[in-house]
Amino acid sequence: MKSIFRILSLAGISLLAGNGLVQAADDYKVLDTTQLMGSGGIDYVTADSEARRVYVPRGGNTFVFDLDSHKYIGTITNIGGHGVAIDTKSHHGFSSSSPVGMFDTETMTKIKSVEVTGRPDGILFEPFTGKILILSHQSPSITLIDPKDGTVAGTIDVGGAMEQAQSDGAGKLYVDVEDENKIAVVDLKAMKVVTKYDLGDKGEGPGGLGLDAKNHILFAMCHSQNCMVVNADDGKILATLPIGNGTDGGGFNPATMEAFSSQRDGTLTIIKEKSPTEFEVAQNVKTKTGCKTCSLDTKKNVIVVVCTERAPQAPGAAPATPATNAPAGERRGGGQRGGPGNLDVLFVGK
Repeated sequence: MKSIFRILSLAGISLLAGNGLVQAADDYKVLDTTQLMGSGGIDYVTADSEARRVYVPRGGNTFVFDLDSHKYIGTITNIGGHGVAIDTKSHHGFSSSSPVGMFDTETMTKIKSVEVTGRPDGILFEPFTGKILILSHQSPSITLIDPKDGTVAGTIDVGGAMEQAQSDGAGKLYVDVEDENKIAVVDLKAMKVVTKYDLGDKGEGPGGLGLDAKNHILFAMCHSQNCMVVNADDGKILATLPIGNGTDGGGFNPATMEAFSSQRDGTLTIIKEKSPTEFEVAQNVKTKTGCKTCSLDTKKNVIVVVCTERAPQAPGAAPATPATNAPAGERRGGGQRGGPGNLDVLFVGK
């Protein structure tokens, strides 16, 4: 009799799971959420897997959280902008802003401002050159900064609006060109563009990018609600997969062979690379509305996403005015406005 009840119970669980009511044990889910009241717009989040910290610029400051305990650590004042990149050797961090802010990661204090031209947006530490790369929506497309002293080491003109970039660690940089629906291939030795891969009609507005460096595969996360899977060697489109609405960040985890894309509609799409020629959407994780950018903790395989929630307003009160020091692209809304409210830091894993 007990075995019959057990069979019926398992069948019921299977049925519920098929209807999306029960989450499988090995599915991604929101493990924890940290909230911090404040004001100002946000854009990117950076997980420093080595030093175990999370950086989120908001308004004119950058908030720092512990990547393990998820607790708020402190604030780097007068360092704001779109995103942050860290050089672990020099213990120097940089913000994508104009001017660029340089800070000490150990004391969490500003060192100086670095004058740059263009319109800074994305940012990353590039291991082949050992430089901080500032990605701009205007010429010069890429500005290289020496993380040791903060000097400008050169610029590369790509053309178009640069969004997210990924390095293969061997001298090639791949960059989303958002307004051209292309991925630019940059030779970091020659400091010039080699070619641009056209993503076609389905690849409109690439905002996030993942790279499987081992198998030479790119995952372009596009505003057309598609992930364009591309051969990094020749630009051939290998697959087109659906993602959520409003992506502005993505990546690839070689430990799990999964690409991921965070979306403004409150979803995080997980794409499984089953083989170098076979890909599928494995899961759409429910996060929070506005969580459109993300970063990967490579040690724990946890994806960090961020968004803001407005504080409740009294009936009849005028809407809060976005902060003037908020990232320009975030004054349009989508859960990222500059008014007072919670900053939400979500940790997604298994």
